Amino acid sequence: DDELTADIVAASRQVIADLYAAGCRNVQFDDCTWTRLCDASVRERLGWSDEDALRLQQENLDVINAVIADQPDDLVINTHVCRGNFHSTWLSSGLAPVAAKLFGEENVDAYYLEFDDDRSGDFAPLAEVSGDKKVVPAITSKKPDLEDPDTIKARIQEAAQYIPLDRLCLSTQCGFASTQEGNKLTEDQQWAKIALVQSIAKDVWGE
Repeated sequence: DDELTADIVAASRQVIADLYAAGCRNVQFDDCTWTRLCDASVRERLGWSDEDALRLQQENLDVINAVIADQPDDLVINTHVCRGNFHSTWLSSGLAPVAAKLFGEENVDAYYLEFDDDRSGDFAPLAEVSGDKKVVPAITSKKPDLEDPDTIKARIQEAAQYIPLDRLCLSTQCGFASTQEGNKLTEDQQWAKIALVQSIAKDVWGE
């Protein structure tokens, strides 16, 4: 396991180095490990005990922080905690069980998070976010219906109870899909979602 971990860290650092050399200054991880650790029903299906889950949280955290340690100052590293986005389906719920490790100890610059419906849970876990990290709540890319702008603005204000508004952003999920099958939206519906995000962002944060 130690050799595998070392290889994962080395390979990931090499990818980042190659991206940086090619001019990239913003890297985003799509991290599904936390997804499997935050939902008790998923852990049960995988046969993980509570002790297993705590151990795996620490192991995952150690790998991520080793990958992003001592990176260039002008490189922004973000993580997206994907909780399932395959053909308009989802995998897991909640964030509270992993919040202390994920938000308090993972040394990324920002978190892209699903807060699109009741399944996502409330914003209380954001109280664990340390330092000056940014948080990017997402509107759903699973459904074609456009959200009510006032509802989204109210949700942003809820999040602002835990994270200052100038460290909050807004996005869609997963670039509209986690896999090549996509979600059950047309291209026009996807552009409409992007326009909605732009409009809400201008109202909340200005130009």
